[in-house]
Amino acid sequence: MSVLDHIGFEVFDLERSVRFYDAVFEAIGGRRLYADPEAVAWGIEFPQLWLTTRGQPAPNFGHVALRAPSAAAVRAAHAAGLASGGTDAGPPGPARRTGPTTTRPTCATPMASASRW
Repeated sequence: MSVLDHIGFEVFDLERSVRFYDAVFEAIGGRRLYADPEAVAWGIEFPQLWLTTRGQPAPNFGHVALRAPSAAAVRAAHAAGLASGGTDAGPPGPARRTGPTTTRPTCATPMASASRW
């Protein structure tokens, strides 16, 4: 099992970024797997690169989402992150865009508040 689920970044020009990543992912056998006016995601089997735009970018927005083998492992990782200096961003729960098998960011790293898992 891979521990990396997906990576997300905010961009200033979503349309230009979409043209670029549509071409890049097509060249490597991937494709666009999700799109709405504020977010687009690409991958091969499931969305792994997410780009978002909100008009007014948040400073240092970005995140890395990790996979866990079970809900218990997610809760344990959340607790371990907090015990190791992370900032609580709320309890694990369903992610809005990625569905019921993923959880929203719950713990920010002590190095940069925008790097979340």
